[in-house]
Amino acid sequence: MSSAPPDDLPSTPPPAPVAAAVGAPAVSPAPSAAAPAAGRSGAMTLLLGTVAVAALVSSGLLWQKLSAIQEQLARQSADSGALAIEARTMARQAEELVRDTAARLSVAEARVSEVALQRSQLEELMQSLSRSRDENLVVDIESAIRLAQQQAQLTGSLEPLVAALKSANQRIERSAQPRLAPVQRAIGRDLDRLTRATVTDTAGLLARLDELVRQVDDLPVLNVVAQAASTKRLSTGPAMPGSTPAPTEGLAWWQAALQRSWEVVRDEARSLVRVSRIDQPEAILLAPEQTFFLRENLKFKLLNARLGILARQFESARSDLAAATAALNKYFDPASRRTQNVASTLQQAQASMKAAELPRLDETLSALATAAAGR
Repeated sequence: MSSAPPDDLPSTPPPAPVAAAVGAPAVSPAPSAAAPAAGRSGAMTLLLGTVAVAALVSSGLLWQKLSAIQEQLARQSADSGALAIEARTMARQAEELVRDTAARLSVAEARVSEVALQRSQLEELMQSLSRSRDENLVVDIESAIRLAQQQAQLTGSLEPLVAALKSANQRIERSAQPRLAPVQRAIGRDLDRLTRATVTDTAGLLARLDELVRQVDDLPVLNVVAQAASTKRLSTGPAMPGSTPAPTEGLAWWQAALQRSWEVVRDEARSLVRVSRIDQPEAILLAPEQTFFLRENLKFKLLNARLGILARQFESARSDLAAATAALNKYFDPASRRTQNVASTLQQAQASMKAAELPRLDETLSALATAAAGR
């Protein structure tokens, strides 16, 4: 917005007419009245000129100030327009940025929701795998313990149960699952109870009976003792108490052979009549062919005792061992070292048999069932 310069403003006309009027010829009044009138008109003219000049200066100053204000307003208007344009540009950019941010935020929210869904699915899968592993571990431990119980019932030994419980305890410690802590405590209590329990050493007892069955064929029968002694005397010469062998030095070979034959015939004749104490007449009257059946019958009794021990029927096994001991004392030579060893082994076997029931692992099995149920 432009403004006209101050020079273009209409200037105040000079007071020429007044001067002209003053200088023009006129009918002069009287000199006494004309002098004051001329002084007043000069002062008025001077005053009017001064007012005009002051008005002109004031108008110039006002016009200059107005021009400055107009320029300032123009600049401010231009600046405001530029700022408005810049604001609109920034608003447009901000709007585009907001739209882009909203789009990115929606994409990020979609991805976050997808990641959250995948995380939940992964956690469910991990929990499922963990539960499956724990369930498999519980099932394996339970099956191992039940198998160990069956082995313990068959063998009568606590070693399978102790080994199964120790293995289960180690597997639970390696798994490091807090939900299996009750199972571990139950296994510890059952292990403590098993270490204090005492049962029959079935394996050692069966080994003793097998050894007795092998020794039966070497046991000497009572009615074979005299025959064995006479046969020994026949093979080694006279061994009767009080008899002295005849000297054969210096004799011919046929004389020495004849002497030895005579001594054998003499000892045989003396052995035809013997006086001895017989406590078991059935053993002396036992025929040689019945010895085989006697030994087999003794073996059968030992084998029946072995089967009774395997079946955990200790009373039946104890009665079979008692019958075998009675047959051993009745038909076999009690002075023989083999017979004495067999009799001592039979007594130890009868003393070592105990009808104590195997400890049950009800606490461990109950804890395993609770863990398998997920409670």
